[in-house]
Amino acid sequence: MPYQENLPKHKRLFYAVGHFLNDLCASMWFTYLLVYYKSVLGFQDKCAGILLLIGQIADGIFTPLVGLESDRTPGCGSYGKRKTWHLVGTFCVIVSFPFLFNPCLGCAERPPNWVAVIYFSPFLIISQFGWAATQISHLSLIPELVSCEHAKVELTAYRNAFSVIANITVYSVAWLLFHFQTQHEDPDVNAGLGPVDIPVFGNLILIVVGVGTVFSLIFHLGTREKAQRTQEVSAREEDGLVSSYQSLMPPSPESSTPPLLLRWKHWFKEPSFYQVALLYMCTRLIVNMSQAYISMYLTNSLMLPKKSIAIVPLVMYVSGFVTSLVMRPVSKRIGISMTYLVGLVLILAFALWILLDRSMGSRIYGGAVILGSGSAIILVMSLSLTSKLIGDQTQSGAFVFGAMSLSDKVSNGLAMMLIQFLYPCQTSAFCPACVWFYHHVMVSVTGGVALVAALILSSLFLWPIKIRQCLPVFPTHGVANGKDTYGTLDGSAVN
Repeated sequence: MPYQENLPKHKRLFYAVGHFLNDLCASMWFTYLLVYYKSVLGFQDKCAGILLLIGQIADGIFTPLVGLESDRTPGCGSYGKRKTWHLVGTFCVIVSFPFLFNPCLGCAERPPNWVAVIYFSPFLIISQFGWAATQISHLSLIPELVSCEHAKVELTAYRNAFSVIANITVYSVAWLLFHFQTQHEDPDVNAGLGPVDIPVFGNLILIVVGVGTVFSLIFHLGTREKAQRTQEVSAREEDGLVSSYQSLMPPSPESSTPPLLLRWKHWFKEPSFYQVALLYMCTRLIVNMSQAYISMYLTNSLMLPKKSIAIVPLVMYVSGFVTSLVMRPVSKRIGISMTYLVGLVLILAFALWILLDRSMGSRIYGGAVILGSGSAIILVMSLSLTSKLIGDQTQSGAFVFGAMSLSDKVSNGLAMMLIQFLYPCQTSAFCPACVWFYHHVMVSVTGGVALVAALILSSLFLWPIKIRQCLPVFPTHGVANGKDTYGTLDGSAVN
């Protein structure tokens, strides 16, 4: 079935809601899991860091494996291989994720840390498998649904817009729950975060999973996965030279060299693969780490009330949503890489602001607008660069997205683990060293990583994204002089 330049608006919306459950759970994971385990359940910082690392590494391992299998397996009958994996992943998330935001069943009120690690680890692993299966299958549908570069950007922007809506939903519900809680006259309830907030997070996760399940159902009913437009070339032909390729379309009349397709192992020979992977890793470090530590920064460094952990992230994602609406025309005018650079400038501006202004108070809302806008820009543009790298190589697209996500998960897990082990206080959460600790963390995960991302981005201007390797071509119209011919897979550069 041929590509479409673009999809009807209603089909774009049906596609975009397919990641809504994942986005809701990701918002809970990165924004509230650390503060829930540390401040609500009372786990030690190292224990919370170990649990986060287990989840991130599990996700990092499952993501490329799911990507590889998603490319290989045909799926369930005519349902489509991407949607089949999406359905399996959605089920795993639904049955496991609620346990992560509820106390240990059958345990004492404050179980030993090793008991908590053993209890929560299986739920972490199952939920991360489901999250990876849903994420990779959903991303892999983009280059299969549309062919135009800017249509891919638009579809990615729709996807990110619903990601922002998911985050807005989580923070709005959290704010309402905290607001109703603060109406209580008990001073212990209105104090800082603690065990009294366990019901708040329990109700929040049930609402999140329920809403996400409804939107996943809409995706499966409204999105039709297209039949594969490629046919495998036999591995026995021509001494196995073409076992790694498939025919994409008839050869052009100007050339006797047919187009080639890359299998997963050939991506490791492409320099652009590593450029995009590093840039995606930095993007996710900025977005996820700032999201994970904003709550600790607000309550420990700025000493704001606990309802701020819902209001400030909400401001971030409202600004990100507004930014995502204008992203396509901007990227079409100045290019994907330059649009990414604009996002980096906003991230650096936020980092500089909080570095110089140590007592921001209500000014943090202005910083949240800048951080939210910059994060939305770099996230959409990094995904667009990944889709551009894949191009017509949709048969291995899931592996590419999986490899990108592997770099993201492992780097985030290790970074969180390192930060938790560097936490200077073991007894008091409000000692002077701890106050400035989360301030320095926020500056480093935004400004420091943004500088590294800027260096990687500069390499794209010097060496644009293209497939550069010379690869063997199987001639379909005879063999020149009795030998195999060779050609170059040369993709168009990304501006």
